[in-house]
Amino acid sequence: MSEKKKGRGALLGAAFLMATSAIGPGFLTQTAKFTGDYQASFGFVILFSIILSAIAQLNIWRVLCTSGLRGQDVANKVLPGLGYVVAFMIVLGGLVFNIGNVGGGALGFNTLLGIPTKAGYVLAGAVAIVVFLVKNANAAMDTITKILGAIMIVVIFVVIVIVKPPLGDALVNTFAPSAGVTKLFPAIITLLGGTVGGYIT
Repeated sequence: MSEKKKGRGALLGAAFLMATSAIGPGFLTQTAKFTGDYQASFGFVILFSIILSAIAQLNIWRVLCTSGLRGQDVANKVLPGLGYVVAFMIVLGGLVFNIGNVGGGALGFNTLLGIPTKAGYVLAGAVAIVVFLVKNANAAMDTITKILGAIMIVVIFVVIVIVKPPLGDALVNTFAPSAGVTKLFPAIITLLGGTVGGYIT
């Protein structure tokens, strides 16, 4: 396999990983709650979160790529010592975020195979550890990520077809929410934290 094809495969795997990192157990829980609270107006929350998330990600990459520095080094240049705080917060956020991911894996094992949740936690954690310990796991990870990402996208569309949500109402409220924007602000911040948090970790 040529280097170009390898690079393209890795890029596609990274794209799927990025796309699926936002749709974790925390995101699904938040979405279920906020949809119940705000109904069709939640479409505005999703749209606004996507826009802010894209702006944040593009700015992060632009600064890091042009400077050639790590995130904490950039923060230290802005304010001495800030980089250590940022690094600590990212580690802490990543820990909490990935505890949620392991919990989501446990719930998945429970739903699919009937494995008790506590055993599912151990199994999901063990799988994650093995993946990171195995040498040359990158190629396998890229392939698995593409497959699981494709399955996730198919499942989302199947759910849309089965549930038959009021798409017209959702479309209108996405751009002109019946709930006030100030009322939706906490939901925007929560959803943004979940999506950008997953991206950073």
